[in-house]
Amino acid sequence: MELNNIKDKIQVSAVKDSVKNQMFEFMTFVRTQGVVGLAIGIILGGAVTTVVKALIDDIINPIIGLVLNQAKNLTDMTWQVMGATIKYGDFINVLINFLVIAAVVYYGVKLLKLDRVDKKKE
Repeated sequence: MELNNIKDKIQVSAVKDSVKNQMFEFMTFVRTQGVVGLAIGIILGGAVTTVVKALIDDIINPIIGLVLNQAKNLTDMTWQVMGATIKYGDFINVLINFLVIAAVVYYGVKLLKLDRVDKKKE
């Protein structure tokens, strides 16, 4: 009976060591592969997207709507052609959204000098 108890303790110890080793390898992977930076980038990207969408929907679109003599929302601007609805206002909205987000990312990377992070030292 005592021999089985010793075997059980050895097996439990081996499992604990294996789990510790796997956790250490996982943490090393997270640190060396930049997973934390990627996660932070995704979170900040979502936040920037929300801010840019609000800027476009609440400020830029109404101004463009006024310039185009459309008091309604820019995304509601359409053409009716032979029964087909062409949503050019929605396309303009998506295009503006893309351009603003691209500019924010570009200047954010330049400002924080992140464009130099992945370059290898010569």
